[in-house]
Amino acid sequence: MRTLSRRTFLQASAAASGGLLVSFSLPAPIRGALGAAVPPPPGSDFAPNAFIRIDRDGQVTLMMHKVEMGQGTYTSMPMLVAEELEVDLSQVHLEHAPPDDALYAEPLFGVQETGGSTSVRGNWEPLRRAGATARSMLVAAAAQTWTVDPTSCRAAQGAVIHGPTGRSLGYGALVERAAALPVPRRVALKDPRDFKLIGTPAKRLDTPDKVDGTAQFGIDVRLPGMKVAAVAACPVFGGKVASVDDASAKAIEGVRQVVRLDDAVAVVADDTWTAKRGLAALVIQWDDGPNATLSTADIVQQLAAASAQSGVVGRKDGDVGQAMAGASRRLEAVYEQPFLAHATMEPVNCTVHVRPDGCDIWVGTQVPTFTQTAAAQVTGLPKAKVQVHNHLLGGGFGRRLEVDFIVRAVQIAQQVAGPVKVMWSREEDIQHDMYRPYYYDRIAAGLDVQGRPVAWSHRITGSSIEARVINQLFPKTLRVIRAGGMHRLGAMIKRLDLDAVEGAAEPPYALPNVRVEYVRQEPPGVPTAFWRGVGPTHNIFVVESFIDELAAAATRDPFEYRRALLDRSPRAKAVLELAAGQAGWGTPLLAGSGRGIALLHAFGSYIAQVADVSVSKQGDVRVQRVVCVVDCGTIVNPDTVKAQMESGIIFGITAALFGEITIKNGRVEQHNFNDYRTLLMREAPVIDVHLVTSGEAPGGVGEPGTSAVIPAVTNAIFAATGKRIRKLPVKDQLRPA
Repeated sequence: MRTLSRRTFLQASAAASGGLLVSFSLPAPIRGALGAAVPPPPGSDFAPNAFIRIDRDGQVTLMMHKVEMGQGTYTSMPMLVAEELEVDLSQVHLEHAPPDDALYAEPLFGVQETGGSTSVRGNWEPLRRAGATARSMLVAAAAQTWTVDPTSCRAAQGAVIHGPTGRSLGYGALVERAAALPVPRRVALKDPRDFKLIGTPAKRLDTPDKVDGTAQFGIDVRLPGMKVAAVAACPVFGGKVASVDDASAKAIEGVRQVVRLDDAVAVVADDTWTAKRGLAALVIQWDDGPNATLSTADIVQQLAAASAQSGVVGRKDGDVGQAMAGASRRLEAVYEQPFLAHATMEPVNCTVHVRPDGCDIWVGTQVPTFTQTAAAQVTGLPKAKVQVHNHLLGGGFGRRLEVDFIVRAVQIAQQVAGPVKVMWSREEDIQHDMYRPYYYDRIAAGLDVQGRPVAWSHRITGSSIEARVINQLFPKTLRVIRAGGMHRLGAMIKRLDLDAVEGAAEPPYALPNVRVEYVRQEPPGVPTAFWRGVGPTHNIFVVESFIDELAAAATRDPFEYRRALLDRSPRAKAVLELAAGQAGWGTPLLAGSGRGIALLHAFGSYIAQVADVSVSKQGDVRVQRVVCVVDCGTIVNPDTVKAQMESGIIFGITAALFGEITIKNGRVEQHNFNDYRTLLMREAPVIDVHLVTSGEAPGGVGEPGTSAVIPAVTNAIFAATGKRIRKLPVKDQLRPA
């Protein structure tokens, strides 16, 4: 029995809320965006769909419904449009699209968002079709102008050329006539053999503005009459404000007011420094509430107890119990992974101006429609009266999929006359993040006499991010599902967190008897959220570490052991073999060094990584080299893919070696990068990325690099030291006794 896949769930959810249709047809929002355009008045631009606008100078504007947070979206997605529209990439300019799920919903999720490594793989066809539609109409307009057959015309370099005569007209000269034409229902997309841009390296379009400082992030917003607010939230999860003595703060020149919320206090001032000084001068008494004594140990104890119970089935093939009973050898292990913060380089911030007749928000967000909805709920205004001005993101990693900091900013702005920028310090950002869940996994396998797995059992215990998101943001979806008689699907959605089992429910290996379960256990008061790599970040570590354990138990080489289980997955086998070959698998290393390998199939991509590490006598781990092989289907911009692998690898190594949020007395113990540290530049390994040429549809690349490197590193540590890492982070685990 195979249960509902994550993609099927997303399709069902979006369809129920008016978003997405199954199969390979274009989702409703994209069909709407590509549908019939209302002819604009004479002299206006040509806008055949919701994505593209062309003016009389021939400038092409792409309404960017995704956001740029360092992943290269502002280059790869314009490449899709430029390819089909037959213009140079430099001719495509970008504007942030307004919040509008009806026009700009992500095809794979049904809402307007940037996340889940979906930007290219979800918009591969819709954006190309948008460009092809505009091109077809411009060619038709030129043919009409010359009174010739459209098939005798072709588009090239921002112009339409008549083949027999060599006549040409630039797009700008054709916009008025093109705008009056009906939008075709079907257009032909280019044959991949004719691609000029897709598949070639392109320099990042957003780099120049970031280099010269003109790029605008949310934190850069400056408005006339704007005040700045610094925030202190209750340090204990679930605590409240008991009392505030603000006399000293109000005595500071430039402090304008003190805003009190149920669980936080903000000081509003003329500038950031004054607001911070005012906040430090407050005397706040907190009511710690029910979680005043909560510790990480308490949470782990609860998870361990919950993991002893059966869970919701995420996958069931064969009879694991019978196969386990007949196995020649049985192995069991428990893996633990800690809470993790996002720690984006740009701390969360939000500028808001609330008026009786409207609300404006300036922010960097991955979810503009959720932002609009949340602000409307807080203010009581209609959604149409809430304007969201999106900006570049100084890092997202899933943090800016959340609207908690936006809600708080709107609540503060309701008490301030004029616009106010609400700023979180680095300390507030880390200690009031929404964390990657703490996971507690029980995993077991039965081996035959040759050491091959005949039974595989994996029970995942942790909090459910999807349940929170569905309850908060998709109540209508669940109502529609139930009303449609899909009770079983509705019950499954409520109980099985598909993200929590992704990467565990469908490993690429040949496993004849498999059972994967999920047990939901919520940590008291601790908010959890998606983190770069989401479910596979934790599951690939467990699966690939345990496969390594099986190889060791069978006294087999870890690479050869994996390869023998991949005959049914040729793409996975190919990246594994190439990674081993490029890394020099089997060649000797220096004493105190080890080499580890790991494989990933998630986000529609296949990745294999090999890590070389060294471990000092003091137990310090240094990752010396990582070889990464990527089969992500058709590649749009190879430079972006390589950069995403490199950044993901650094992110993953940081988590593996150092990443950990701990709780004591209901408080997060980490404060800043001194105690929630990242990999330093001098500690970064040599990274070799190899891209596999493929004709498959594009897969995701923003997150899988993070997920694959973690077990590659810990498996290398085992090879170097003989110590198996089953609990992250690695720090201090290898210290001499």
